[in-house]
Amino acid sequence: MNSISGLDSILQTYLTPEESNQVKRAYFFAEQAHHGQFRRSGEAYVTHPLAVAGILADMHMDHQSLMAAMLHDVIEDTGIKKEAIGAQFGPTVAELVDGVSKLTQIEFSSQAEKQAENFQKMALAMAKDIRVILVKLADRLHNMRTLGVLQVDKRRRIARETLEMYAPIALRLGMNNVRMEFENLGFSALHPMRAERISAAVRRARGNRKELVEKIRHQLQNCLEQEGHSAEVIGREKHLYSIYLKMKTKGKNFSEIMDIFAFRIIVDSVDTCYRVLGCVHNLYAPVPGEFKDYIAIPKANGYQSLHTVLMGMHGVPIEIQIRTRDMEEMANNGIAAHWLYKSSDSTAASGSHARARQWVQGLLEMQQRAGNSLEFIESVKIDLFPDEVYVFTPKGDIMELPRGATAVDFAYAVHTDVGNSCVACRINRRLAPLSEPLQSGQTVEILTAPGARPNPAWFNYAVTAKARTNIRHFLKQQRREDSIDLGKRLLDKALMALDTHFDALESAKIEPYLERAGYKHINQLLEDIAKGNRVATITAQQLLGETPDATDGGFSPQPVAIRGTEGFMVSYGKCCHPIPGDAIAGYISAERGIVVHREGCHNLAELRENADRLVPLRWDDQVEGEFVAALRIEVENRRGMLAVLATRINSLDANIEKISTEDKDYQFSYVNLEMSVKNRVHLAQILKRIRGLKEVHKVTRIKH
Repeated sequence: MNSISGLDSILQTYLTPEESNQVKRAYFFAEQAHHGQFRRSGEAYVTHPLAVAGILADMHMDHQSLMAAMLHDVIEDTGIKKEAIGAQFGPTVAELVDGVSKLTQIEFSSQAEKQAENFQKMALAMAKDIRVILVKLADRLHNMRTLGVLQVDKRRRIARETLEMYAPIALRLGMNNVRMEFENLGFSALHPMRAERISAAVRRARGNRKELVEKIRHQLQNCLEQEGHSAEVIGREKHLYSIYLKMKTKGKNFSEIMDIFAFRIIVDSVDTCYRVLGCVHNLYAPVPGEFKDYIAIPKANGYQSLHTVLMGMHGVPIEIQIRTRDMEEMANNGIAAHWLYKSSDSTAASGSHARARQWVQGLLEMQQRAGNSLEFIESVKIDLFPDEVYVFTPKGDIMELPRGATAVDFAYAVHTDVGNSCVACRINRRLAPLSEPLQSGQTVEILTAPGARPNPAWFNYAVTAKARTNIRHFLKQQRREDSIDLGKRLLDKALMALDTHFDALESAKIEPYLERAGYKHINQLLEDIAKGNRVATITAQQLLGETPDATDGGFSPQPVAIRGTEGFMVSYGKCCHPIPGDAIAGYISAERGIVVHREGCHNLAELRENADRLVPLRWDDQVEGEFVAALRIEVENRRGMLAVLATRINSLDANIEKISTEDKDYQFSYVNLEMSVKNRVHLAQILKRIRGLKEVHKVTRIKH
């Protein structure tokens, strides 16, 4: 868009004269504000906001969005305040401008963190008014169109950011035209040689297949006219980036991708869509399993169409999309196709607008639970690349989930509380594992129980951003509670060596110490003790205002009792596999809490150099849980020996966790196994049963 008069001629086709005048007024305000500023290309800076407004005008966006586009760099680049814009153009436009303005440049530890933080702020602005993202996308699109004047490294960084974040957002909002331009421009900037080679190959292939494309199009058109259907048949070109991705991810060569012919059939009504589908299926045989009905079940971004693949002449595959003109408009411009201003009445929003708002609300919920901006951006990226499956609730409602989603993802999609209290699921009325990937068409029912909590193992197979964010949030909270509890016990033991205990500490001593050490709350101190960032004995002395006596080597605190129920902040050395009954000692490891070792473990001997991190331990009288013991069994080579060993071990209520064999010689083999036991007495019973087998020559407990 080269001039305001050119833009005005477009505005007059769909805006009222008063609205057009307000947009022009915003342009003149921006022109004056940016006076004397130039783009890197040498053009007056105001050409950029004018071009951004032009992109939005082509989508027939409302006048307030266009005004915000004109003014979107004013706050950042000219020193004019948000209040001044509000006074001139109203609070709504001021809020939009504030949301879209280049975000305050904060010093981050990395470029990735800076990008993540910027997107996080943009998500907040989108929640107030979804039009913020539309103006932002138009701003980015014009920047991509004029990328050539920048230095190569900056060009590549902006292109990568566009491909990773802005193109998927455009797709999520159904703005296919914008998304395709983002991808092609980003691809050309990031991989210019690859883009040029594919582009040249497409031009050659287009010339070779022009006649065949026209022949298929003519056959389709004739078939529809004979059945009395008024339809437009368009040959559909694959864009460069999609060709590149298919070659890269699916390992296909260029000729395999270009062998597929694609057409779009535009009709006047939904009823005609299904009638046309019948016609084309009569003309050419459909490929089984390739039909998708996105009219009955629209995509998350509001996209609607019928998709089918036909086997044409000489076995040539033909992809067909059938849709109405309204669906075509929605497919190309998505949320911007029929702009509906955000109203407080949620029923006023429908279609893609309701879906877009639902997505933004989901972003906000993730943002609140994410630990930092990078964690948040990881969740968003998961959410932006869905390949959908459609499943049903027991009441018959349709839910859309990414491919590979499980019942855990479904439970969190229903509601966070349902996910947190989920214990089992039924798929098509049969009990099924929570880890089973869901298939389109299944009915999923979630079974919950009061007091149930998320299982850490869910994190391994949950794929949706909402599920992973909530599970991660729970695990962090759980880890924090475990840390505080363990830290308190460690500090208490250290204080008992000084003839006092934690509950007897006076706040008059605790509060000055916390202030000196930089803690806002005692729980932060206890967490640090559990994580190994502070030593309990030294902290105890400092709290009491004492220092260790150098002559007697400090304290000999009472051993900490290990119960087996400490959770995340107590782990057991995989080098020596301690079990209740063994003499044990512990080492405080940063972030892992206490690592328990057997007293004679060689790793523990090496750690004794850091004596302040060693913790005397003992097993609690009421120890609970199961512990791993490792055995090495020398047996005669005999068929079925592993099964005999497994039966003996299982008969004493012990589970085999891991088993492997290695040959000693032609007559004997070693069986190495790890199994869960309750304590040394339980292990002794198992050893007795194993030694009772005549084929067993020797059993030893492994100590690495």
